[in-house]
Amino acid sequence: MNLAAVQTFLSIVDTGSLVRASQELNVTQSTVTARLKTLEDALGQQLLNRQKSGTTLTPAGAKFLRYARTMTGLWRQAKYETALPAGLASVCTFGCDRELWHGPGRAFFNGVVGGRDDMAVAVRQGSAAELENWLAEGMVDVILTYDQVARGSQTVHPLPPEELVLYSDRPDTPIDNDPLYIFVDHGAEYRQQHDEFYHHAGVARISFDSSWWALQHMLEHGGSAYLPRALAAPYVEQMRLHLPAEAPVFYRKKSLIVRDTAARNWTWFAPLVEALSAPVA
Repeated sequence: MNLAAVQTFLSIVDTGSLVRASQELNVTQSTVTARLKTLEDALGQQLLNRQKSGTTLTPAGAKFLRYARTMTGLWRQAKYETALPAGLASVCTFGCDRELWHGPGRAFFNGVVGGRDDMAVAVRQGSAAELENWLAEGMVDVILTYDQVARGSQTVHPLPPEELVLYSDRPDTPIDNDPLYIFVDHGAEYRQQHDEFYHHAGVARISFDSSWWALQHMLEHGGSAYLPRALAAPYVEQMRLHLPAEAPVFYRKKSLIVRDTAARNWTWFAPLVEALSAPVA
């Protein structure tokens, strides 16, 4: 099967039209059309409905989409591994939720790199949905995510939950009704817990869906917010952040999810997961 045709099919699906796919791939629209026809002839199925407003997947196209993403992901991985320079025998491709790099993400990365001079490591940051797709498509070997569900030949390794703690730039900040309070959206479960405890508080004037952005805003302009303990700890040591007394601590589950085929020969993986799962002193 022509891999260029498969990649062209994915580009059409992702952009929504043959014209935009041709622009993305930097080829003529006739080339895009020819590649799609080649792929459909090879499969004996129409994959896309062509309309003036764009393209939509046929039932056959929807079925083929998952395999197309997997094929292109495996091809990228194969190119990466076969192109490794002398002295490197394998590669670990690690996908990490943007919110988890500070602390567990960096700890996993350092654990892989340390003492394994023959292994290359590639790191990709992404949202929960992106990480899930990348793992299913073979674009990454292991992900650090708030998800807890394995799909297919994957194994979930639960890690200690993330602690979300109230921090402030002022040591005497009240735990509620702080006019400089910043709401950080840590997901649906957190929102429920937060609303139950702070049901009497009003809506925060400023909100972020990124702990890092909220932290930077606090350091520059002041305020209080719930942040991961691992992210805020260095600033507490520097006395730039403080912990208001009696504020509740919330928790968010996190886990490593690994493709079983990738981890089959990783003798270092189980000890590293055990180390990451150990209670923090």
